[in-house]
Amino acid sequence: MTQTTLVTRSGSTITLPAETVESFRQQLRGPLLAPGEPGFDDAIRIWNGMVEKTPALVVQPTGTADVVAAVNFARENDLLVSVKGGGHNIGGTALADGGLTIDMSNLRGVIVDADRRQVTAQAGCKLGDVDRETQLFGLATPLGFISKTGIAGLTLGGGFGYLTRRFGWAVDNLLEVEIVTADGQVRRANSEENADLFWAIRGAGHNFGIVTSFTYRLHEVGPTVYGGLIAWPAARAEEVLATYRELTATASPELTVFQVLMRAPPAPFVPPEAHGERICAFAVCYTGDLDTVEDALTPIRALGDPVVDMLQPLPYAQLQSSLDDTEPTGHHYYWKTEFASELTPEFQATVAELAAECPIPGGQLVLAHIGGAINDRADDDGAIGNRDVRFVYGAAGMWEPDNPNAAEFRQWVKDAGTRLQSFSTGGNYINFQTAEDGEERVRATYGANYDRLLELKQTYDPDNVFRVNRNIHPQARAERP
Repeated sequence: MTQTTLVTRSGSTITLPAETVESFRQQLRGPLLAPGEPGFDDAIRIWNGMVEKTPALVVQPTGTADVVAAVNFARENDLLVSVKGGGHNIGGTALADGGLTIDMSNLRGVIVDADRRQVTAQAGCKLGDVDRETQLFGLATPLGFISKTGIAGLTLGGGFGYLTRRFGWAVDNLLEVEIVTADGQVRRANSEENADLFWAIRGAGHNFGIVTSFTYRLHEVGPTVYGGLIAWPAARAEEVLATYRELTATASPELTVFQVLMRAPPAPFVPPEAHGERICAFAVCYTGDLDTVEDALTPIRALGDPVVDMLQPLPYAQLQSSLDDTEPTGHHYYWKTEFASELTPEFQATVAELAAECPIPGGQLVLAHIGGAINDRADDDGAIGNRDVRFVYGAAGMWEPDNPNAAEFRQWVKDAGTRLQSFSTGGNYINFQTAEDGEERVRATYGANYDRLLELKQTYDPDNVFRVNRNIHPQARAERP
């Protein structure tokens, strides 16, 4: 390897001699990759194809010692550094353009302690890895709803999915982490040991270090649940939206329904005459007693005459992966999302109007019902906050690379987001923020918890080593009343 030029944390460049890079390589058990080398392109492939970044170096740790070596190397040489788990973040924070990317994808171990109802998973795991192992015992923890998502990024930003209504955010079920902080130290953080760091990790963890393993609480779920997709023509939008509003106001925590307004895909389960037509769909998950499922679904069944009906008993792990193909890796994704505490007729009318005029063939207007267990905790129970939230909603654009209408599509999503923002509680799900969302957006997300996060950032990462994220800058000054 010849000398290597990298980007520093300040945005300038530094050229490291070949012997410096080689010395670093010798400290590692895992690969150190540079552009053009075998494995590099795979290492920097992420879900959102809109993000075009090329690190100067990629480390692929095989264990915590490699992570420590990489953090020390980045800090000592003032390098811009990012952390890649599943690479599924909308903002592309997995990659540091011109910097050092620490790719955790080789760390995929999962250990289930069924007797204690706990699971410990390494940071390179994806949701499907964890679900596969825990479902052997009929157990699960609240994670996301796309099995290809990495557990690390999802959890450190809060994490929600089909089980959130019953059991809370992913971080509400986090028991302990092993983390490498900016000083290169390996720490265990839980409610008793490094409790302040553990509090920060539970919602703003991207800012405080590299978590190498997560230990979660498990709950009895599955292995068979009831769910899938059911959809109606967009001409019935008013009726379907009204049913959704009433259903989510009374549904038991065992029932989670996400609403999606979209165009029907050309999939085998969609009648050919409906391909490309606008539809109102429900993604359903019922984890209660299957003998009571029809009672739980009565409002949905009462709508009648769906154009698609895939509701059925199925393995929980299968339901968790059932939407994977709707988000192909490499497509371009651009979202604008918000939190809401209620659904008003005015809000739903706006959603319906936006769905009817959406010019993006792969565009969606989404409402995810997450209210329930998250609302039973105090606002300062973890950095995640936003305990008044009952829905995540927004406009989601998706299109193939090189689409000639990409600029128009992106502008439409941005404008739709502006129209939808007036219905927001003021918070925002940090994992859905895009690269253009700045400090004020981050501050609004954490609300009253921001000041404490700022103090802890100054303690654990005063030089802002971990800044390729939705950043809490240690030199920032929180607004005060």
